[in-house]
Amino acid sequence: MAVEVRFLPDDVTVMATAGEPLLQVARRAGVVIPTGCLIGACYACVVDWESAATPEPETVQACLASIPAGVPYVTVHLYCDPAW
Repeated sequence: MAVEVRFLPDDVTVMATAGEPLLQVARRAGVVIPTGCLIGACYACVVDWESAATPEPETVQACLASIPAGVPYVTVHLYCDPAW
């Protein structure tokens, strides 16, 4: 099942498949999510996302997150930490 992934604040939308790594989807969409360690220890890649399953934004580490199954869309809220 295809999942529509929308990246805010730039309003970039791309289709993805369930289980696809979030960083891979972002890269394909031309969206940069800052990363550090790529193993979840540094929290440089923290984003908020929401979907039909989680209507309230949920904080996730993009390097560990994958597109969830069984949802029609995911909205990813990007933030920029000037320290990175």
